[in-house]
Amino acid sequence: MSGRQRHPTTRRQADRRPGTPSAEPDEPAGPALTTGALARRLGVAQTTLRTWERRYGIGPSHRDPGRHRRWSPQDVARMEHMCRLTAQGITPAEAAQLAMADDGRAADHPTVAAPQPRTPGGLRDLPLGRVWPESRGLARAAVRLDATAVQTQLRTAIDTYGIVVAWEHVIAPTLHAVGRKWATSDESYVEVEHLLSWHVSSTLRSATTPATDTRPPILLACMPQEQHSLPIEALWAALTERALPTHMFGAAVPAEALVSAAKRTGPAAVVLWSQSRTTADLSVVRTLLALEWGPRGARTHPLTLLAGPGWAGTPPEPGTNRLTGLASGLALLETLFG
Repeated sequence: MSGRQRHPTTRRQADRRPGTPSAEPDEPAGPALTTGALARRLGVAQTTLRTWERRYGIGPSHRDPGRHRRWSPQDVARMEHMCRLTAQGITPAEAAQLAMADDGRAADHPTVAAPQPRTPGGLRDLPLGRVWPESRGLARAAVRLDATAVQTQLRTAIDTYGIVVAWEHVIAPTLHAVGRKWATSDESYVEVEHLLSWHVSSTLRSATTPATDTRPPILLACMPQEQHSLPIEALWAALTERALPTHMFGAAVPAEALVSAAKRTGPAAVVLWSQSRTTADLSVVRTLLALEWGPRGARTHPLTLLAGPGWAGTPPEPGTNRLTGLASGLALLETLFG
């Protein structure tokens, strides 16, 4: 764990990958893409591609009658160029003209001088590294502040790969890149981080239906004063995806409220998330470990699990375990229910 109803799409197995991660910049070589595949790669909706073609004349070079449209490597490179320009604040009309002019396809569109970017930076400024194409597409959509495309990218990733794979290989790398850029860019990416985080949270909550299991639940909570809740929201979504009983309390849960909830529910486990060492309060952990319930002679203590980088370097507390990732943490919690 390093951040509605589901559409009835068919999920592939989690071990199927979308291909070798791409490095910056994207290479134009490769097979022709369908419009859907290109939309996922660019981080735009398919309807946006059709609108751009209709309005600005930028589309696939060739069409075969009666067949789905295919985008050649040159077409893909052109559209990636257009998306880079729009991410810099250039209007779609101007970006289309410039992208087509660069490869000689602007016969009916007069070439214009490149406008100055109106927003700071672009996709190339994000420290994405080697990531899945879906992560690069999500980043493009977020940088453009294209809320519709962000939502589409997130839903498609979750419906295709499931919560765990989508989080670890698509969502988390994008969140980390945007967060690092925000932290080093004098607040210039704060709007990108906020938009992306909000849509990640709303998509995780809408992707699954809470279980009706009556067994003792798993309690999920952020430490008092801890506002970063997206990773534990991903754990909640992964648990509910597997129909396991879970209670989510979210960000900055007061210690007294957390203890009260544990006493009232008798949980199978309590997971405490801490993003920063300043919020990793062991006194709260010790209070939870001291709780017990059940009949005399068969008293039960809650299994207390510490998740998040805030606990790094903290001396291990007897009776606790560390969760170091979404997949491994989920596997441990699943063992509680056989």
